[in-house]
Order: sequence, then structure tokens, then C-alpha cells
Amino acid sequence: GERCLVGRGRQFPLGMFSALAGFLEPGETIEEGVRREIAEEAGIVVGAVRYHASQPWAFPSSLMIGCFAEAQSEEISLGDDELAEARWLEREEVRALLSGDRRDGLFLPPPMAIAHHLLRDWAFAR
Repeated sequence: GERCLVGRGRQFPLGMFSALAGFLEPGETIEEGVRREIAEEAGIVVGAVRYHASQPWAFPSSLMIGCFAEAQSEEISLGDDELAEARWLEREEVRALLSGDRRDGLFLPPPMAIAHHLLRDWAFAR
């Protein structure tokens, strides 16, 4: 659609929002992990999940896998205490934030982060 879900981890600076993230459980597919993590963190039900990109992570033998997921619900309900807040952003808001506009004090991850690429590629996709 025209909106994407972003969250602010408790460890993030005030105003910084990013893509939601989590870890896969043993025996879980990537798609199952994406659905579970988004449900646990934000209470959003997810349908289709599509792989987009990957990036090495700072921990040994770790890999970040970026996916796009289609929400089947909209009501945010913070669950497992990992997020300080979550919100939906309109496509135009994400475009403005990526260009450096700090609307309402919000900002997004820098270009070195996979979350930046996910948000950018979603915001400018047509």
C-alpha cells in the first residue's frame, strides 16, 4: 500500500525509526520469522513475505535478511517490550525523511543500514 510500518527500539535515539527486526528461531523459515517478529513486536498480522536483500551483521556468523511483508491488519499493539513505539508512515513522509527532512523530529537509519535500503526501495518503488 501507501504506508509502511516502522518502529523505534528502546535503545534508539529519540526520533529514530527503522524497519522492524528480529531473529529466526531454529527450524523456522524466513517468512515464518518475519510474521512472528512483526506480530510479537507490533501486533500486526502479516500475509505475503518477499525477500529483498541481505547484509552482513556485526556479530560473527550473522546475516541480516531484509524482506517486504504485506500487512493484513493495521492496529498497532506493542507487545514484547522491544519497541518504544511504532507507527505507520506514508510513502511521501518516508521520501521526505530519506532526503534529510526531519519531520516532527523523526529520522531514519543511515545509508549503510539495510533498513535504509528497504525504506528507500519501498518509498521509490512504482
